[in-house]
Amino acid sequence: MKLLCVSDQIDPFVYSTSVKERYGDVDAVFCAGDLPMDYVDFIVTALNKPTFFIFGNHDLKDFHLYKKSVRVAQPSSFTAMDSMNNSHGGDYVSNRVLRCKHLSFTDSHGKTTPLLIAGVSGSLRYNNGLDQYSEREMFFQLLALVPGLLWNRLRYGRWCDIFLTHASPRHIHDREDQCHKGFECFNWFIRKFHPALLIHGHIHLYDLQDCRVTMSHSTMVVNAYSRITIDMEPEFPAAKGESLGFTLSVHTNE
Repeated sequence: MKLLCVSDQIDPFVYSTSVKERYGDVDAVFCAGDLPMDYVDFIVTALNKPTFFIFGNHDLKDFHLYKKSVRVAQPSSFTAMDSMNNSHGGDYVSNRVLRCKHLSFTDSHGKTTPLLIAGVSGSLRYNNGLDQYSEREMFFQLLALVPGLLWNRLRYGRWCDIFLTHASPRHIHDREDQCHKGFECFNWFIRKFHPALLIHGHIHLYDLQDCRVTMSHSTMVVNAYSRITIDMEPEFPAAKGESLGFTLSVHTNE
C-alpha cells in the first residue's frame, strides 16, 4: 500500500496538472493539517483515492463544519444547501477511529483485515485561537478514542495502524517555542496503542535534509511537511495469536 502524505503548504508537485502521472499509483492520501480545503478538494478530485484529513491551527475557515462546538456567524442568506456545498470529499479523521474496509489486506488464507486509522486535530495552545489545546485537553481527546481502539484490539488483534495528527509528539521533531511544542500525551498513545505509523505536520522544514522520520518504540513518526510518500506493506503473522505487523519505507524525493 502506497500513501501520499501532505501538510502545511501547497506543494507544486501535487497541485499540478501532472499530479495523476506522479501520484496516480498511491492507494490513499493523508492530509496532516494547515492546508486550504480547496487543496484537499483538488487532491480528492484529481487522484480519486481515499483521502483522510484533519485540521491544524491555521486554515480553519471550514473548521466549524466539522467541529460542532465551534460557532461562527453566518450570513443571513446562509442555508443548509450552502453547508452541503462546503463539505469535502475526504474523510475527516479527527476524534474518530476508522476501520477502512476499502483499504484492506488479504493474507494467503484469504482472510481480510481493514486498515485501522485514528486521528486528532490541532496544536498546543499558544494564543487561545481555534483548534488549540492544553496538554490535559488533548489527553482527554485521546481517552475518548479508547473504546474504538479497544474494539479494534478485540476484533483485529491490534489497536491502530495509522495515527494522524497535526502536532508532533513532544521531543520528536518539535521545537521549543510554545506554538511548536509537541504533545507529551502523543508519546503515551504510542506506548499504549502501538500504531505502526504516526503522520504529523506543523513543523516546517526549511532544510529538507532535516530529520523527518524517527522511530519511537514500534512506531515510525513521519513529518509530512509539504509532501512525502510511504510504502506500507503488511507482515502477516507466522503463527496464530501473533499480531499483524508492517514494513514501512519512506520516500522523500518522489
